[in-house]
Amino acid sequence: MHLDVLDLRNFYYRSALGRAAQKVVRDELLKFWPEAHGQTVAGFGFAVPLLRPYLGDARRVIGLMPGPQGVMPWPAGLPNVSVLCEETLWPLSTGLVDKLVLMHGLETSEQPTAVLEECWRVLGPGGKMIVVVPNRAGIWSRSDKTPFGYGRPYSLGQLETQLRRHGFVTERAISTLYQPPSTSRSWRRMAGMVETMGRHVPFFRAGGVLMIEASKQVLSPRRPGLPEAVKRPLQVLAPPRVEPAHRGVEPTK
Repeated sequence: MHLDVLDLRNFYYRSALGRAAQKVVRDELLKFWPEAHGQTVAGFGFAVPLLRPYLGDARRVIGLMPGPQGVMPWPAGLPNVSVLCEETLWPLSTGLVDKLVLMHGLETSEQPTAVLEECWRVLGPGGKMIVVVPNRAGIWSRSDKTPFGYGRPYSLGQLETQLRRHGFVTERAISTLYQPPSTSRSWRRMAGMVETMGRHVPFFRAGGVLMIEASKQVLSPRRPGLPEAVKRPLQVLAPPRVEPAHRGVEPTK
C-alpha cells in the first residue's frame, strides 16, 4: 500500500532525519548520473527529492505520483512538473524517457509486475533506470518511523531477478544509508562518520536502501522466413539454367 503524499513530504522536507536520508540517496544518484543534459528525466512514486539537480540541464523533468499516494506541487517556487497518474498507466509516450528513478513506487505497489512493465514501456532504447528500495538486511526496513519501513523490502538477488524477468539488465548496484533511522541528536551528529564507515567496514555493509541501475534490454527483431532464406542461398556462381522450349511453338525468325 502506498504511503500518503503528506507523510512523505513531511518526512523528506520537514524532519532532520528525512533531509539527511534525502541527501545521502541523492548524492549516490549523482554518482551514477552526474548530468542529464538535453534528456527527459522522470521519477515515479515519491522520487522528486532526488530530481532537483536535473532541473537545470535536462530537457524535461517529470514527477509521476500514483493515485493511491496522492500528488503535491513540485518544485516549490518553480513551474509545477509533478502529475497524478494511474499506477500502471502513465501519461507518457512509449520510449519518451531517457532516465527513470523509482523511489517508494515499487515496494509499496500491489502490482509490481505491471509497474515494471510500464517502466520498460516509457524508457527509450538505451534508457536507464535506478530503483531505490528498502534493503531486507538493513535496519531501516525494520522501523516504521521512516517510509522505508513500509512495503516489501528486497535483497539484491530478489531485485535483480525481478528486473531481469521484465527485460532489464543490471548495470551497477550499491547499498547506502548506513546511519540508523534515529532522531537522536547524538546519532544526527555522527551520521556523516557512520556513512563513511559503512562504505569501508564490512560490518556496516547492510545499508538501509538498495540502489540498482538497470538498462532496458531490447531484443533484435527477427523477420519471418529469414532462416529458410539463409538455408537456400543464391547460387551466384552456378551456370544459368536454360528452360527447354515448349513443343509446338515455332521459333521466331
